Order: sequence, then structure tokens, then C-alpha cells
Amino acid sequence: MTNRIPFRVQPMLATLVAEAFDKPGWVFEEKYDGDRILAYKEGERVTLLSRNGKDRTERFFRIAAAVAALHPQTLLLDGEVVVFDSKGVSRFQLLQQGEGEPVYAVFDCLYHEGKDLRPEPLSVRRAVMESSLGTSQTLVPSSRLATNGLEAFHTAKRRGYEGLVAKDLSSPYVEARSAKWLKVKVHQEDEFVICGYTKPAGSRQHFGALLLGAYCKDELRYVGKVGTGFDEPTLAALYQRFQPLVRSRPALVDPPREKGAVFIEPKLVAQISYQELTEERRLRQPVYLGLRDDKSARDVLLPEATV
Repeated sequence: MTNRIPFRVQPMLATLVAEAFDKPGWVFEEKYDGDRILAYKEGERVTLLSRNGKDRTERFFRIAAAVAALHPQTLLLDGEVVVFDSKGVSRFQLLQQGEGEPVYAVFDCLYHEGKDLRPEPLSVRRAVMESSLGTSQTLVPSSRLATNGLEAFHTAKRRGYEGLVAKDLSSPYVEARSAKWLKVKVHQEDEFVICGYTKPAGSRQHFGALLLGAYCKDELRYVGKVGTGFDEPTLAALYQRFQPLVRSRPALVDPPREKGAVFIEPKLVAQISYQELTEERRLRQPVYLGLRDDKSARDVLLPEATV
């Protein structure tokens, strides 16, 4: 039997729904706030790939080493690399800033010892996954919440999780966004395109706030600005990233009237937490969490209003 996995996959994605629900035959898991990673173990070789195919093996070398130590010779795992805070809640900002030790929260197994498990129901894939992980504290099964979806949502809310993911136990693994996996958010958090920045005021250096946008059909629309969540090194690093991208005219179809605003090419994607998106499609109380390089700016779509 060859140790090569004969395919590379696109991750199965969950569809966002507005409200929590309960349904027979479904399970409810913690929604993690980290980097989606597919781990390929092919004999002694391990490759960690992001959701857009970028190699993360070197960045998460301890996780790669833990996967390499697992017993199966061929194995393909799907999960999220996260860093937990002191309360056991995953925080993208901690992962982005390199604080804490990353953990691989695994929720699926797509290939095992020469067998393609994608056509199998989730119940079978999960059982194989759990039997393959061993006892490493670096590799952990994704946390299952209450069997009742409404109770699971209340648990996620009480513990401060980003949300929960509901999964149909009978579902095969499909390489697309699916209605067999559904996500319900407790805290609003999304990706937005950085379209420019304002000039700094007072004692702040480099820039004041980021101008954010998202695509609605083929139009890049303004959703507001974010001026919190930055420390001095982050301000300096972002400012350096922006300079080669400066453009004379905004890419936004509805740019804001900001005196002295500097517009940039819409190539960088920021992770933003916020209280809500208003009916006017503006972010309320946004906070910058970090840059994402595992998602193309063209894939950042305007969320639905949350009021």
C-alpha cells in the first residue's frame, strides 16, 4: 500500500443561520476562532495546508510533529489550529500575535490507512478520527456541546465561545459550503477588506483607522472604519504593508468622505469583531483582531444586517 494520499481537498464549509435550533440526528460542536487546517500524513511526511492551500507545516511545526507521531501511516485530518485564553476560549488574536501554544482541534477524518472516508457518514468519520488521535495534548477532538441544540447554544453563549457548529451525523464530506453543516454565531466576527486608512491624530503614529469594505455581487462597498485593537508594533507593521498598495482612487463604489484618507489596493483581509451590522450596512463597535492570508479579498462577502 502506498503512503501517498491520492487527492487534495477543499474544506467543507458551514452555512450561517440566524437562530439556534434542535434537530434529531444532529450534533453541536464548539465553533473555534483560529486557522482552518487540513493535515496530511503520508508515511513520515506531514503537510499542513490552510483552507486556500497555503503550506503551514513550518509555522505549526509542533502540530506537524504530533501528527507525524500518530500510528496510522496515511491519515487526513480536518480541524482548526487555535490558541486558548485563560478561560479556555479560542482567540484568533492570540494565534495571530503568536501568544500561547497552538492546539489542533480536530473534527473530521477524510482518509485513513489507504481508505477514502469522504463518502462515509460523519458518524463513521468521527469515530475513526477519535481512535486515531492518541493522547497528545497538542491534538484534541473538537468539543461536543449538549445533545440538544438550544441547550448547546446557551452553553456556547455562557462560556463566551464565538458560536457553535451544527452537523448532520449522516452527511458525507463535500468540498463546498453545505446545509449539512450549519453555524450559529454568539459573537459577531467576520473578515473584511482593508480599502484604506485615515491619518493619525493626537499621539498615535502611522494611521488612525482602517477603512473597511466587503463585496456585494461585484461591487466593493464601504462598511465602516475600525480604530481600536492596535498596539504600536501592529500600527507600524500594517503601515509598512500598506505603502506598496497605495492608489490614487478608491476601489470602493461608495467611498467615505474622510478628509486626508489614503486608499489602497483591496488585497488585504482583516478579521474584525463587532457588535452588529446595521441596516445601513455599517459596523457597530468594531475591533481589529488581525490579518488573514488564508482568504482572498474577492471572497469577502457583505454579511447580512444583524438588526
